[in-house]
Amino acid sequence: MRARTHTITAPSVDVIAECVHAAVQAPSIHNTQPWRFEAHGRDIDVYADRSRQLSVLDPSGRQLLMSVGAAVFNLRLALFVHGRMPVQRLLPDPARPDLVARVSAGPTTVAASTAQILAAAIPHRHTNRFPFQPAAIPWPVLDELIGAATAEGATLNHAEPVVRDAILAVTRTADDRFRARTDYQAELAAWTSTAPDRRDGVPADVCGPTDLAYRLPLREFCPPVHQATFERHPALMILATRGDTPYHWLRAGEALQRVLLTATARRLDASPLNQALEIPGLRRLVTDQSAGRYAQTILRMGYGGPVPATPRRPLAEVLQTGGSPP
Repeated sequence: MRARTHTITAPSVDVIAECVHAAVQAPSIHNTQPWRFEAHGRDIDVYADRSRQLSVLDPSGRQLLMSVGAAVFNLRLALFVHGRMPVQRLLPDPARPDLVARVSAGPTTVAASTAQILAAAIPHRHTNRFPFQPAAIPWPVLDELIGAATAEGATLNHAEPVVRDAILAVTRTADDRFRARTDYQAELAAWTSTAPDRRDGVPADVCGPTDLAYRLPLREFCPPVHQATFERHPALMILATRGDTPYHWLRAGEALQRVLLTATARRLDASPLNQALEIPGLRRLVTDQSAGRYAQTILRMGYGGPVPATPRRPLAEVLQTGGSPP
């Protein structure tokens, strides 16, 4: 008797579009959105768009790949809640290094409640550069955030007061160095959006104020319009990976997005504090190489108020459907 085989069908065009729409809601450095997608059959190929790489802040492409990794996580999550088991391959073709991931729609499945909660958080996750409340993050929530990073192969550590103050000092040093560079200022201005119809970059309404006491050196995208008093003891989280290759950068992006969606589901806000990680000598001060852990991002987390969403490029610019698999 011949064994019965089961053919795994390709998702519909509408499902692919919905999944990629979820993917592009991911955060990216300076909201550059450095990704594009090609769908063929059951596979969605995710490419890094090197034309959107920041030459001053990110010459290695580390943060670009983290941004794309965050989009890959959203893509996996969206396929899962659409009832398909996502199958992921990172860097599947050495001959095409910009093909950073292939996510395939596997067999039908039923998404767990945790996945549904994270997926529901995707449209509500926004970077918050405004002051947070002084309330501490409860330990059960911190444990949940740590677990989210662990699930994606990364570590997340809550900086104790001495470490926190050291990180803030190193970040201020990095921030001062960058502010003195004309090439940095030009790159920042190129990705600060003032046009109402622009679909990328950081718009003025999400830039946030400057810290009245300059305790918290957030990146200053827009010319200072007003100052505010920020939290005196910000909660800082360090996300790290056990390796520092393009593969680890992609995994760091996936871990980062899982952490951010978990935070959003718990009504937490976050903003990056990465200046020290963008200068190799200072990054080594934050990285624990003896333990094999490489710092990939520093997050300031806390309870803030509502902030506007940053714009996104239309799907027609980033998604190509149909055609034969390569």
